[in-house]
Amino acid sequence: MPKKSNGRVLLGHGGGGKMTGRLIRDVILPRLDRGALGPLPDSVVLNGLGSSIAYTTDSFVVSPLFFPGGNIGSLSVHGTCNDLACSGARPLFLSLGLILEEGFPLEQLDSIVTSIAAAADDAGVQIVTGDTKVVPKGSADGIFINTSGIGKLETDIRLSPSCIVEGDEIIVSGPVGNHGMAVMLSRAEFSFDFDLKSDSASIWPLAERLLELGDGLKFLRDPTRGGIAATLNEIAASTGKGVRVTETAIPVDESVAAAAEILGIDPFQAANEGKIVAVVGKGLGSKALELLGDSPLARDAAVIGEITTTNPSKVVMITRIGGSRIMAEPSGELLPRIC
Repeated sequence: MPKKSNGRVLLGHGGGGKMTGRLIRDVILPRLDRGALGPLPDSVVLNGLGSSIAYTTDSFVVSPLFFPGGNIGSLSVHGTCNDLACSGARPLFLSLGLILEEGFPLEQLDSIVTSIAAAADDAGVQIVTGDTKVVPKGSADGIFINTSGIGKLETDIRLSPSCIVEGDEIIVSGPVGNHGMAVMLSRAEFSFDFDLKSDSASIWPLAERLLELGDGLKFLRDPTRGGIAATLNEIAASTGKGVRVTETAIPVDESVAAAAEILGIDPFQAANEGKIVAVVGKGLGSKALELLGDSPLARDAAVIGEITTTNPSKVVMITRIGGSRIMAEPSGELLPRIC
């Protein structure tokens, strides 16, 4: 483990960046990996069950529990459905685990469960099993949620970093950083007035359209913790190839850019909960954007870069003034408890 952790778990270990990777590699994988965990996918495809299914699990500790554009309940449904969607699977079934703190207001719980039901209906999934635990006051922060999901694979193509080659194009399905900035600004310590809300949504409708590219679709990921910076670095590290993106091509809403500048936060490292980063074959970027079409989930979708053989395992961004800089992998916990 990193020396600065002093042998203890730090908030930074949950940030989705370098420290998270070290925790997984140094503590978890050596004890648990029997082959299936090695690639560390957001969801795993299980074969030999009559039909190919995808399975995933996710936990949610967002603070505050309610934020513009959603709450911990709707987020728990969207987040798990999106992990399934990025494996090419149609989300079908979810489990729901609730850890409740003694004294948590029943009115808030009812609102959260109502949001879970609405999000599940909208995503076309069923809540089929669950569990509820209550812990003494002070042992949790109101409510934590765990959801696991099962989906049916809707494609025979393999979505994997191993399919990515030089010249492939990189797409993002819309403006980035909205969820992270909306949650940050809804915390009591910030009093800025921005018209900002989370992008939390099920992205299966977008993934389903992109699957029409067939084997021209190489990779899908929802850029949650660590934002697109973490996802692009994941692509570079897992392929050993370079990633080159153009700053002016990456869509960022004005309100997100303004809030990020005031708070000193890189919007490319801010979490998203309703976006896709896709890698498609050379020359297929425009076709992918055409498939995404007029979906409100794909507002301002754009081709933002390409795969190269220069600067292997690094992400290079062409800046607004025409220079270049390394887009570093997030390290530590920039935005704690963002999902």
